[in-house]
Amino acid sequence: MNPVTQYPAAPASQALAWFHQKLQFETDCADVHSALSQGNTPGFVLLHVVGGEAQFARRHIPGAVHLPHRDIRPEVMARWPEDTLFVVYCAGPHCNGADQAAMKLAALGRPVKLMIGGLTGWADEGFGFASTENATEHE
Repeated sequence: MNPVTQYPAAPASQALAWFHQKLQFETDCADVHSALSQGNTPGFVLLHVVGGEAQFARRHIPGAVHLPHRDIRPEVMARWPEDTLFVVYCAGPHCNGADQAAMKLAALGRPVKLMIGGLTGWADEGFGFASTENATEHE
């Protein structure tokens, strides 16, 4: 017995339910990139939910809207229809800003998914960033 096999895998029906539910809560950088690259409306608003304006201007995901999680309030969210899906991201796995944003959006009754990996995951995938100058850079 080893650490992987010490606990048996869940029955396939439970695994199916678990992973289906998990995908209702999160998406990843590759899927967001694919959706944004299709050239039409992606069906969601991508929110960069951490840092100040200077940090956002320096590096963010192309097409993202800067809305720090501390600013998520009913009057701010009123600019989007109630059924708008929001995809939130923060700096990366070491940051819980996206979790805080997702919780606030859900509390307001808004559909939300977390983009796992955040900026770190985006960079790891080799995707470009936008900056104030609209230049694309890779890290």
